[in-house]
Amino acid sequence: MAENLLLKQQLITLTRQRSRAPRLTSFDRVLFGYLTFFISKNRLQKLAVILKPATLLKFHQALVKRKYRDLYSSKNRIKPGRKGPEQKLIELVVEMKRRNPRFGYGRIAMQIYKEFGIDISRFAVARILRHNFKKLPDNDGPSWLTFMGHAKDSLWSVDLFRCESILLKSHWVMLVIDIYSRRIIGFSVHTGNPDGIAVCCMFNKIIVGKTLPNYLISDNDPLFESHRWQANLRILGIKEIKTVLGMPTSHPFVERSIGLCRQEFLNHVLFWNVEDLGRKLNQYQDYFNETRAHSSLDRKTPSQKASNYDIPNEKCCP
Repeated sequence: MAENLLLKQQLITLTRQRSRAPRLTSFDRVLFGYLTFFISKNRLQKLAVILKPATLLKFHQALVKRKYRDLYSSKNRIKPGRKGPEQKLIELVVEMKRRNPRFGYGRIAMQIYKEFGIDISRFAVARILRHNFKKLPDNDGPSWLTFMGHAKDSLWSVDLFRCESILLKSHWVMLVIDIYSRRIIGFSVHTGNPDGIAVCCMFNKIIVGKTLPNYLISDNDPLFESHRWQANLRILGIKEIKTVLGMPTSHPFVERSIGLCRQEFLNHVLFWNVEDLGRKLNQYQDYFNETRAHSSLDRKTPSQKASNYDIPNEKCCP
């Protein structure tokens, strides 16, 4: 009877439509292994059409492993693998993304490390947000050229941008940053369209009481090519470096700082006049220099980076 059952099951297995060797199910393996105990060795060699000794050995090894696993393994069935983040950390990441929709994975990871000392990778932040934050905001803005600016002498960068008040009145803002530390030196605001004299006054207002650089990077704006601007730099003893004409990527740091100022601050606030805008820009300057960490600065703030280096050939503007 065992031989008949064994032959019948083998025929059923062989008649399955497969281009290669027949696929054995768990039921087939158990049935073949069970029926072999009732058949003598001589008859088994004649009946074993698809059943090989290797199959019986693997079946036996699987039973041995199952036996010792049941005897000596822990009763608590814990899935092996990396331990996931704690619930408080998950809630922190989700809340930070909710309050700052434009923050990327790397920015969130750096801010958590700076504020709480928790070292979390950007990939872990991405996994958390994909599972717990349903509507991720789009962050398809332009990518700026980044590189480490190691300068032997001090190097600043200056540029102008325009913003509108709540009464739709144009205000021009001058931004000056330090290339090495990414620190914002200062903002200066002018109502209406500036000229050469206004640009010089805006720059002089920013540098009052500060240590002057040896070099200053500016673009090819006509305001920065006027004779009054050139004369002002000669009096201050600053050498000007011009960017490549028609290539914003040759002026990356200040352009990125202007973009961040718009995305993180100016696009979300309203101002009435020059005094109101200047006060709010000073608040953003304190946040940018003292609180905001940068990936290119090894997760340091611009103020921390600036405190680690001294500018040679120091000269202070009265």
